[in-house]
Amino acid sequence: MNATVTTYGLYLMIALPLTIWVARNLFRNGRIFLVDCFHGNESLADSVNQLLVVGFYLVNFGFVSLYLKLADEVHEIRGIFEALSGKLGVILLVLGGMHFFNLLVFTKMRKRATWDQAPPPLPPAGNIFKKPEPRHP
Repeated sequence: MNATVTTYGLYLMIALPLTIWVARNLFRNGRIFLVDCFHGNESLADSVNQLLVVGFYLVNFGFVSLYLKLADEVHEIRGIFEALSGKLGVILLVLGGMHFFNLLVFTKMRKRATWDQAPPPLPPAGNIFKKPEPRHP
C-alpha cells in the first residue's frame, strides 16, 4: 500500500470519529441552551437538537468526503503527516465554524424571544436637554 492510500485511510479514521465526537458533545451539551431558547419547551428543543445533529452529520460527512482527495502524491511518512495536518486542520476549522454559526443563530432567536417577554420601558425621569431652573434662596 502506498503512502497516499495510507494518508486517505488515516484521514478517514481520524476525521469521521472526530465529527461524531463533536456532534455527540454538541447534542448532549446543547440541549440546555435550546430548552432556554425555546422557553422551557423541552419537546421542541429535543426535536430541534436531533434535527441539528442530523444536519451536522450530513454537512460534515459530505465535506470530509469531498475534501478527501489530495492534490499531490504522498511519498514519505513526513508527507503523510503534512497532508493529514492540513486536511484535519481544515476539518476542525469547519466544525468550529459551524458550531459558532449555530450559536449565533440560536442566540439571536433567544434575544428576539426575550424581547417579547420583556417589561415595557420605563418613562423618562426628566429632560436632560432642558436648562435647570435657577434656585432662589
